[in-house]
Amino acid sequence: MTATTETTATKATQVPSFTVTLKIMRHIPSDVAPAGYGEPAPAGTTRWDTFTVQVHGTDRVLDALHKIKWEQDGTLTFRRSCAHGVCGSDALRINGRNRLACKTLLKDLNPSKPITIEPIKGLPVIKDLVVDMEPFFASYREIMPFLITSGVEPTKERLQSAAERERFDDTTKCILCAACTTSCPVFWTDGQYFGPAAIVNAHRWIFDSRDEGAAQRIEILNDREGVWRCRTTFNCTEACPRGIEVTKAIQEVKRAMLTRTH
Repeated sequence: MTATTETTATKATQVPSFTVTLKIMRHIPSDVAPAGYGEPAPAGTTRWDTFTVQVHGTDRVLDALHKIKWEQDGTLTFRRSCAHGVCGSDALRINGRNRLACKTLLKDLNPSKPITIEPIKGLPVIKDLVVDMEPFFASYREIMPFLITSGVEPTKERLQSAAERERFDDTTKCILCAACTTSCPVFWTDGQYFGPAAIVNAHRWIFDSRDEGAAQRIEILNDREGVWRCRTTFNCTEACPRGIEVTKAIQEVKRAMLTRTH
């Protein structure tokens, strides 16, 4: 063992460990035989399973889920990819709040009590913690999240001042995790509502000085299931793992509609 390896191993043993209890909502789809689960359960049902895991102070919820899947129950199903808060695939409802599992430290969740983990709300559950994201992405595609221009294609990049870029900088941070949209009470009860994430991504293009499609996007969001369905509860802003001022962006889109359509 090299000196570096010894140092790493020593540091690892010095990190304090503790035990956490996770209560995880499990959904058994109707087309999957329940035999693969730890205990028999009727297909097409939902239940809570409880797991106890030994973790370290630096561990996040995603680390605990990995330990459960790798060491206790291989049938536990959840999404994850980069594990660094960039891909947005592991958004979950943790202790009643939407968060990214890879960014949420277990020690910050009052680990002396059971930690509840559920799929994000408002989207169909496929299995366990995995939801069908298609309705979410359908709304995203509808607002045309790409540069719209006319005329001859330029021979060099389209220039933009620092001030022009700053105008929509906040909404470029969206990672499409759906945490904001699935924290919205309107979205829970109205499956047709575009949702905060779609409006945030429309904002990103509506205020881009290089884009010419603002009027089209405003017309789309002026629909009865569009931006006017927002009730300004600030759930979306609270849920955003990237710190985007979602509610502010929605209000700016509303103002743009009033000034551009009258």
